[in-house]
Amino acid sequence: MKFSRYFLHGIAFAVTLPLLVSALSASAAPEPAPASPSQYAQVVNPPVPSQVTLCGQKIDLDKVDNFERYDRELTSLIYTHGNTLLVLKRANRYFPRLAPILQRNGISQDLLYLAVTESMLNPRAVSGAKAAGMWQFMPSTAKEYGLEVSDEVDERFNIEKSTEAACRYFKKALSRYGGSWTSVMASYNAGMGRISTQLSEQMEDDALDLWLVEETQRYPFRVMAYKAIMENPAKYGFNLTADQLYQPRDVIEVEVNTPVPSWAQWAKEHNISYATLRDENPWIRSTKLTNKTGKTYKVRVPKQASLSRSTGSKEVFNPKWISR
Repeated sequence: MKFSRYFLHGIAFAVTLPLLVSALSASAAPEPAPASPSQYAQVVNPPVPSQVTLCGQKIDLDKVDNFERYDRELTSLIYTHGNTLLVLKRANRYFPRLAPILQRNGISQDLLYLAVTESMLNPRAVSGAKAAGMWQFMPSTAKEYGLEVSDEVDERFNIEKSTEAACRYFKKALSRYGGSWTSVMASYNAGMGRISTQLSEQMEDDALDLWLVEETQRYPFRVMAYKAIMENPAKYGFNLTADQLYQPRDVIEVEVNTPVPSWAQWAKEHNISYATLRDENPWIRSTKLTNKTGKTYKVRVPKQASLSRSTGSKEVFNPKWISR
C-alpha cells in the first residue's frame, strides 16, 4: 500500500512540474526588445581625400594600400580622444619653440607632426628601446648628430638642441633619398641603412612602396593623419577654448659654465623650486653638474608670472585650434 501511494504521488509531481515551470516562465519579465540604432552613440568614419600633401610631396590615396593605411591612422587618432586632445594642448606650448628652428634650417613645418608622432610632444619621453626626448634619439645617434649624452647632461631632452640635431638628420636623409620626404620619415623610424637597403632590394624609389615591418609602414601615414587633425581640429570634433591650451612659459636664459655642486641650491638662488628647474630643463639628469671642461649651458628660468594661470600668457599658436 505504501508503494502504491508513493508511486501515485510521483506521477502527480511529474505531471504538475512542467505546468508549474510554464506558469513561472509566463509570469517572468519579457526580454527587452532590440534597441534601435538611435539609442547608441553614432560612430562616424572620417572622410579620406583622394590625396594629401606632406612637405610639398603629393601622396596618392587612391591606391588601396595608401588609402587603408591613412584611414587606419586618421580613425585611430580621432577616436583616441584623450591623447589627441593632450597633443593639441601641448602643441600650443612647444610648437613656438620648434617651428622657428625648422624654419631657420629650411625644413618644412610639416616635420612638427613627426615630433608629435615620435613623442606626443612629451619632452621627458623615453621608449622601451631607450630612445629619448621629444625627437626620440637613441644615444649613439644623438652623439653622432652633436648631442651630449652623459649621466649629468642628456641633450636629447634639450628641446632646442635636439631639434637642431633632428634638422641635421633630415638634411642628410633628404639628400640621400633624392628629395623623398616619405622616405626620410620612414628612415627616421627604421634607420637610413635599412631603408636604403630595402629600396635597393625591392627596386623602388619611395619608401611608401616598400614591404616593411608594420610600424615603419604605418609611420609616415600617422604623420599625415596628425597633420590633418592638427591643421583643422574642429573638423574632426575637437573643440577647445584658448584657456584650455597649455601656455608657453616666459623665461630668462642663464648661462652656466662652471660646476654646480647642487642644482637645488642653484634653483633657490634663482627664486624657483628644484622641481620647476628640472621640469623646464629636462636635460639636467643629476642633482649636480661637474662640468670639468667649462662648457656653457643655457638654463631656462621661468619668470614667476608665467607659473600662474591667472598671470601667465594667453597665446594661441594656431587660431584654428580654438573653436569657441
